[in-house]
Amino acid sequence: MAEEIEVVTFQDIFQYEAQKKGRYSEEFRKASALVFLDQGDMGKLGIKDGERVKMENDAGSVVVAAKASVDFAHPGLAFMVSSPWANQLAADQVCQAGVSDFKRIKASISATGDDQTEMEDLVQRMKA
Repeated sequence: MAEEIEVVTFQDIFQYEAQKKGRYSEEFRKASALVFLDQGDMGKLGIKDGERVKMENDAGSVVVAAKASVDFAHPGLAFMVSSPWANQLAADQVCQAGVSDFKRIKASISATGDDQTEMEDLVQRMKA
């Protein structure tokens, strides 16, 4: 069962540190290929912490790990580290300020058994 969710991207110091080991490193993937979801949304969608989810919209699709947000309740809202994975969901359109509209992305999300999208696949998509 897929449900539409709004995704807000953010910068993360742990991802920045992992990037120093390389954008193709396992550490960078673990810090970047994930989405933080409201615990209630996870329950409603039948998603457990650490499971893979497919996120898709008109701009593209990606499979990332789901993490339960521990900060506060935020139903219908997800947080995703700014990364090549999040970029797959960002449309080419610009917001009123004239910059890429990647801060608030609407996407459908559902549990999946598919493998997590690898960095190599993302690079190939960007070349196409």
